[in-house]
Amino acid sequence: MTTGSSARVLHRDEAISHLRSSLVRMTDEEHSLCQVAADLGIFCRGFRRWNEAEFDRHWRKSIGRSTHLSRRQMEEYANLWQLAEQVRRRVSLACDAQTISGGPCRGWSEFSNAELARFCNDVLGENVDVIE
Repeated sequence: MTTGSSARVLHRDEAISHLRSSLVRMTDEEHSLCQVAADLGIFCRGFRRWNEAEFDRHWRKSIGRSTHLSRRQMEEYANLWQLAEQVRRRVSLACDAQTISGGPCRGWSEFSNAELARFCNDVLGENVDVIE
């Protein structure tokens, strides 16, 4: 992303709100943002941002381990866990649930302002600078 006079300035909360509005439309009751981001290669890349060992390290506390399930099957299990967390926390996106309670990632807190600006560019097609 390039910065400069053409970039719109958004406060962090505004950037998250804009992203949330767009990303929630990509999800449904069977597909968490983590799964959608992984399948489409967008945003943080969801489950696919981690290699096998990292996925296991981040998710084993929440979903356990398996020696007989494939990575894709483990991702589906993680997707179901994420959807359940969204219901339990009464939020519409995995990022919101993880920001509230912590878990395999830290939700919105996981991302720097520069990353949020890049996501706005990638997902929303907007050139923005994100500030505190």
